[in-house]
Amino acid sequence: MEEPKLVPRRNFLRRATWGTMSAAAAAFLYTWRVEPHWVELVERELPVVDLPPELDGKTLVQLSDLHIGRLVDDDYMTRCLESVAAIQPDLVVMTGDWMSCDGAEEVEHVARVLESLQPARLGTFGITGNHDYGRAWANEGVGDQLERRLAELGIRLLRNEAATVEGLNLVGLEDLWSPRFNQPTARRLLAEATGSPSIVLCHNPDACDRPIWGDYQGWILAGHTHGGQCKPPFLPPPLLPVQNRRYTSGEFDVGPGRKLYIHRGVGYLRRVRFNVRPEITAFTLRRATT
Repeated sequence: MEEPKLVPRRNFLRRATWGTMSAAAAAFLYTWRVEPHWVELVERELPVVDLPPELDGKTLVQLSDLHIGRLVDDDYMTRCLESVAAIQPDLVVMTGDWMSCDGAEEVEHVARVLESLQPARLGTFGITGNHDYGRAWANEGVGDQLERRLAELGIRLLRNEAATVEGLNLVGLEDLWSPRFNQPTARRLLAEATGSPSIVLCHNPDACDRPIWGDYQGWILAGHTHGGQCKPPFLPPPLLPVQNRRYTSGEFDVGPGRKLYIHRGVGYLRRVRFNVRPEITAFTLRRATT
């Protein structure tokens, strides 16, 4: 019987090295070229206490963290916004970070890209994120210019204010890191929303830990984290721009009767994602009772 041939140690090590390098290259290409633009449509229900009957079954689409600018590909973003039209949402909300900018240089760029976002039947609303205030998130004028330009497109920014849509209150808080965040104003808005069907838009989920919520019960829709952008399997993401490390992505219980949903974002600050796909979230509004 012929004895099996043994692979020389040198050849074995060479093959193992090439295999490792090939796997690393494939992983790099995936995290750079594939997953950053592999958008997931997340569909889930959003039960709202005492939701007006005429809104039961309507669709609310949440977008977040577009980061329109020099880095995020315009064609990719346009495809994402066009795909929202296929959902035929009744309501669209955008939870901040429309752009990445040093000043107001990207405002017109944002307007051009957003021409692909079709008007929602009941309106399109949004809030600002920290990046919508330019370098060091400190320039109020940048946010003001963005607000005016979006208004021309029929998009209303809620900047420490509320709007009523067929009996549903949308409360928009300014970003926690922005120069416009105002704790007494936020507390007043949330007190006024208490006891009525409401959804709060709040870019940075760390705001959920501030003493502003009082007796508010309902949903809070946030973004900001991008889900960490990279997440090892079965482990939390190593990098998160929040103090409360449990705020990654998805649903969280944040107080008596309060639920938080953190969107993974559509764009990115660095073109890299692993195990944290970008998302477009389509909520079906449902009438809930206490």
